[in-house]
Amino acid sequence: MKVSWNWLKDYVALDMDVAELENRLAMSGLNHEFTEPVADDLQIDLEVTSNRSDCLGQIGVAREISVLWNTPLNVPAPAPQATGPAVDSLAKVSIECPELCPRYTARVISGVKIGPSPDWLANRLRTLGIAVINNVVDITNYVLMECGQPLHAFDFAKIQGNQIVVRESKPGEKFTAIDHKEYELAAGTCVIADANRAIALAGVMGGFDTEVTDTTTDVLIESADFAPLSIRTTARALRLHSDSSYRFERSVDPEGIDWASRRACELILEIAGGSLATGVIDAHPAPKPAKEPVVLRFSQIQRVLGIELDKARVIEILTALGMQQQAADEQTATLISPSWRKDLDREIDLIEEVARIHGYDKIPEDVGVPMAPSHRSDSERTVDRLRHVLTSAGFSEALTLSTTDNKLAEVFSPWTSEPPIQVGTPMLRGADCLRRTLIPSILSIRSINEALSNERIELFETAKVYWPSKTGLPQEERMVTITSGYGFLYLKGVIQQILTALHITASLDVTPLADAFFVPGQGARISIDGQEIGVLGAVSPAGQKKCGLRQSATVAEIKIAELEKRANLVPQFQSLSPYPSVSYDFNFIVDDSVQWAALESTVRSVTSEHLESLRYKETFRDAKRDGAGKKRLLLTITLRSAEQTFTGEQAEEIRTAVVSACQAKHAAQLVA
Repeated sequence: MKVSWNWLKDYVALDMDVAELENRLAMSGLNHEFTEPVADDLQIDLEVTSNRSDCLGQIGVAREISVLWNTPLNVPAPAPQATGPAVDSLAKVSIECPELCPRYTARVISGVKIGPSPDWLANRLRTLGIAVINNVVDITNYVLMECGQPLHAFDFAKIQGNQIVVRESKPGEKFTAIDHKEYELAAGTCVIADANRAIALAGVMGGFDTEVTDTTTDVLIESADFAPLSIRTTARALRLHSDSSYRFERSVDPEGIDWASRRACELILEIAGGSLATGVIDAHPAPKPAKEPVVLRFSQIQRVLGIELDKARVIEILTALGMQQQAADEQTATLISPSWRKDLDREIDLIEEVARIHGYDKIPEDVGVPMAPSHRSDSERTVDRLRHVLTSAGFSEALTLSTTDNKLAEVFSPWTSEPPIQVGTPMLRGADCLRRTLIPSILSIRSINEALSNERIELFETAKVYWPSKTGLPQEERMVTITSGYGFLYLKGVIQQILTALHITASLDVTPLADAFFVPGQGARISIDGQEIGVLGAVSPAGQKKCGLRQSATVAEIKIAELEKRANLVPQFQSLSPYPSVSYDFNFIVDDSVQWAALESTVRSVTSEHLESLRYKETFRDAKRDGAGKKRLLLTITLRSAEQTFTGEQAEEIRTAVVSACQAKHAAQLVA
């Protein structure tokens, strides 16, 4: 927000030097960017946060100065003299979309003389970097920069039917703006129309057909309120941003709409002449509810800030900011925030206002402020352990966009076959789909790293995916997605380590997943207790081509919520056994159809609490020795008791039970 040093003097006395003003404003929340001379004036650039739309005008900044230096604020009270016929007899206004335009006002001035603006007005606009056009247009820009309320002047003679209709655009409707460019409007865009066509993009930009030119004699002055989300959506979709859209996106003062209209009319009559029609057309189908009072407890000021302030000083600060006091006693004060401060609706907001006006620099660094320990949710703790396991295993965390292009979205979708949700304003060109899985996104990052010749590319990401829903809002699911340059079994081992770190005792079940995206026999769905939690697989050559990969890759994706449900996040003590362990190697011949996961589950069920570790060694095939359709699975088990040293008989009993169970369930033959 750029302000003019000379212009500010119209509203408040500037008895300080520029450096002091810059510093004090910065300390109160309006960060100073730079100051540069323009002719005989100074342009001061201030950073205004999105919640302080009241400071997007000279008067708003002057109000801050008035409160900080405790000096009077002089705001004009416009009272234009109306000498023409009733405005209702000249024009009509109707609002067909009150949810997009809660209020629209119009005034008509006849017989204006278009010409250059006086030097004082033109110079002030030039100081702020605004182009000077003609007196009427310059006045609307002047009032915009003065109070933060956007205005628009129409050539009234070019408005067909002498009526203004605020409506939603029709599908495929086209509009030519004052920048002489034609835009095709999406259905639902809020437009200002006359009897036959759109003549302005509401809150964004006026139309070429009704712009004020040298031949204009009658003007209609628009001052309105538009829904911030509607304006933001339109401006982004058309890449058509303006000073007006910037302010409407952050909301305007509903009580300042008529003030701005009267102020503009007063200046037009003074500079361009003409006759103002009597009255104002004020279409107000959706009035905003009155603000709720806020109760401030004086004890909370000391609790939050650590300092005690005089109650009278607190009330003085808040009333100077425009708050109206309804009631007060020794403990509390009840106040209503002004219309221009939409951000003051909680007690803590008022405490923050008191702190910044009193001065953050006046609060000692060593004041005692009560602290409460923070509580981390189970979801946060689960994700932290995930990160710890994966970074310890050599993985780096990636961060990708929530949107992707349609081609990448169709590469692989293990969770839903519904088409991805389309977004209205892509974050990047072409990235117009909400992702249904993180897998294509993280593999595209892998492709970039391959192009940069990075040798080790071990990545993971925790983020949300979005699945279409027939009930309205999309279903959101948080995932952890991992990609590795090592094989299927390696990544499965990483997943098993995650379960161990989360103290999930249920076994990990793997069932085949036949999908062209995975290498045949190396794609799987992962389940725990019969509940599917993720997918795992080695990317096939066709999948590599779709993702732009040159080398082999393995990928896994797991639902974090399912891990959280089963995780034991409370630290548990378990004593170490002082007794020696016993290890056995097994070499089983089984059918090719027998999966390692099934054999592993059988061994675990037999060894129960005495099993310390179960390690897969390798798979070996020799059709000549073992027969066609056969394979050997080599594994090692380690047994240990917490109560005693295993005797030879006890250990052999468990070994025999393992062999018998594998023979019974899988027809496994032990190779001696």
